[in-house]
Amino acid sequence: MMQRRVKITGIGPVTPAGIGREEFWKGILEPVSRVRPYTKLGEEYGPLVAAYIDDHDLYRHIDRKIVPKGAARHTVFAVVGGMLALRDAGISPGEFGAARSAIVTGSSLMDFGGIGGSIEGVTKRGARVAQPRPLFTTGVGSVASAINTVLGAKSRLMSVSTQCDSGMDAIGQAADLVARGECDFAICGGTDAPLFRFPILEMRVAGLTPATDANPARIARPFDRWRTTGVVSEGACMLLLEPDSSPRPAYAYIEGYAFATDKGDDICGGMFDAAKLALAEAKMRACEVDAINAWGPGHKEVDVGEARAMVRLFGAGLAEIPAVSIKGAIGTALGGAPAIQVASAALALHDQIIPPTVNWDYPDPDCPLRLSNRASPVSHERTLINAHGLGGVNAAMILRRC
Repeated sequence: MMQRRVKITGIGPVTPAGIGREEFWKGILEPVSRVRPYTKLGEEYGPLVAAYIDDHDLYRHIDRKIVPKGAARHTVFAVVGGMLALRDAGISPGEFGAARSAIVTGSSLMDFGGIGGSIEGVTKRGARVAQPRPLFTTGVGSVASAINTVLGAKSRLMSVSTQCDSGMDAIGQAADLVARGECDFAICGGTDAPLFRFPILEMRVAGLTPATDANPARIARPFDRWRTTGVVSEGACMLLLEPDSSPRPAYAYIEGYAFATDKGDDICGGMFDAAKLALAEAKMRACEVDAINAWGPGHKEVDVGEARAMVRLFGAGLAEIPAVSIKGAIGTALGGAPAIQVASAALALHDQIIPPTVNWDYPDPDCPLRLSNRASPVSHERTLINAHGLGGVNAAMILRRC
């Protein structure tokens, strides 16, 4: 069957570095970390840090009245991101709704805030206060449904939940729908808002986010020799995908996508397999990759695992390929993180600038990637984007400059 080429025509980031394409790109090019103390849970729960989004910034971009009642925080992020992506592409909700369309969203977690609040209410006040609303608002499937409702569309809906790979897997699934001719527009991406008592406390105990709030702006250090662990944060990004035949200009083509699983205890070993498969779909060789948008959460073992996979893929050529992790700037928004990476990679291709790896100051010999803590003008045509999640899941995507 003939496959159509797929391009990104709209970008809708909702991140601690900025909301909307222009704010986000300006923010992510700054050598600044948005990680700060997170005190909303109360002092009794101990120190926490995160990169998070202030509500007054969020609601500058959307009328609260159009958001479905009881919508989860990560759902609101996705609704805002979807509307911003359409706006960025110059497409009205009516035009989107009248076309053959799909909405594919990825989230690592359900709405723990809504679930926890419902449990707490019943525990304190009894079964009489139980409400049906959590059944309709807390599941990962409610995200795509909410975007569809707000836009007044009749899109095909799909929800993906593959740990932290969710946002990239959602984009990959949507790109396949457009390529096969099953839809002409697709809103897709990832969103997560995990900054509630659960799961953030469990993540701290598991060593996936710091147990200190000392010097927060320096605590997320991707690939740096003195890194400790990653920082769990919140955010989202929605993209608009179209076939190459559409009249709208694009940021980048999606040339390849794949996923693979680690074998045994080989952390990020499946990242090598995912990248190889993505390259094969793009009909490319590894030596044709010009830049790497790395997963790089700043976790001691995960960063080394990714670096090991990249050495295996590129060999000595790895030293010549510019690479970046944006996690030092905005932490890891779980399933939203890889979608934000795709946006940053597409904008980097469009503007020919590689963002900084914030807080990368001391090279780790076990992580021999070509990084910089400053934004750098770099001529590049093809970018490999990596993602990794708990359970040993991995995904990879190849973008090409339009």
